Amino acid sequence: QVQLVESGGGLVQPGGSLRLSCAASGKIFRIYTMGWYRQAPGKQRELVAAVTSGGSTNYADSVKGRFTISRDNAKNTVNLQMNNLKPEDTAVYYCQANIQYDVLRVYWGQGTQVTVSS
Repeated sequence: QVQLVESGGGLVQPGGSLRLSCAASGKIFRIYTMGWYRQAPGKQRELVAAVTSGGSTNYADSVKGRFTISRDNAKNTVNLQMNNLKPEDTAVYYCQANIQYDVLRVYWGQGTQVTVSS
């Protein structure tokens, strides 16, 4: 009933920037927390950043000061501005949203590849 579509991934050199976007569509009454996770090969999926419906944010220690998460409630979108990218940021990035229609459910996007390499 709900689909999350990510965009903005790609190949970038160390020190460069990328902006990821995620748009939610479908049967939506209210979106609570939205966030970004990432998973590198051979590693567990980890939370990168999240933002609540009220605008509160939290970040993984490894990205604090470099990444900024934001959302546009009118468009049901969440963005992740990634600056000063490092090779260790290389991963598949997944959008996540906690969405209520009749009940509260967790939805995941298909993922977008971010590769940081010279």
